[in-house]
Amino acid sequence: MRASQPFKFETASYLVRIGNYECSNLLELKKGIAACSDASVFFHTFQSLGRYHFLTEGFSNDFAQWVLASCNRPALAEQLASVDIRDYVSLADLRAELLALLDDYCKANPREAVQAAFEPFYFCETIEEHVPLQLEAWTLDELQNCMDRLPHASMQFHFITSRLRLHLRTNDFSYWLAKELGQKELSRQVDQIDIYTNTLDGARAKIIQLVKGELYS
Repeated sequence: MRASQPFKFETASYLVRIGNYECSNLLELKKGIAACSDASVFFHTFQSLGRYHFLTEGFSNDFAQWVLASCNRPALAEQLASVDIRDYVSLADLRAELLALLDDYCKANPREAVQAAFEPFYFCETIEEHVPLQLEAWTLDELQNCMDRLPHASMQFHFITSRLRLHLRTNDFSYWLAKELGQKELSRQVDQIDIYTNTLDGARAKIIQLVKGELYS
């Protein structure tokens, strides 16, 4: 089957800059998350998942990493790390959830909330620029061939950060498979690939495996 519209592969380049906020304890972290830009929330959650793409253990957002490594608060770090970005299509909602966790912890543990961290946390943010690639797919076979040579940045763009762009709880591949090829079951299977227990390479390999399974079934 040939799609009416092709899947056009893109990537994104990012200019990283240090923001206006830094914090030295948990209470300041809460204030910083409340005041920082959406781009900073994005950088320390969605984008940090891509930076740690080669890890299948540990925490994948910067806030949780800092709370563990610099504040030595493993229970809170686990709570922050358990916030699944796949559940959020709005940075405002994601920010609110992070703030609620920090607020509860700081109220229950006022002494720990103001205890100085070993190292400060610096809020950063990115300026994003979309970059089209010279790759497009009209069929499942072409999608597989393109996926074989897809760079990490493009994989992150289409599989992770697309949820914010689409304002849907899905990824670009699943959306295209269902909408353009009518492959609803394959779309569902691709969307179920866990972005926390797989590296970007692992997730890409699973997508290729699922597409091959459909092609040769």
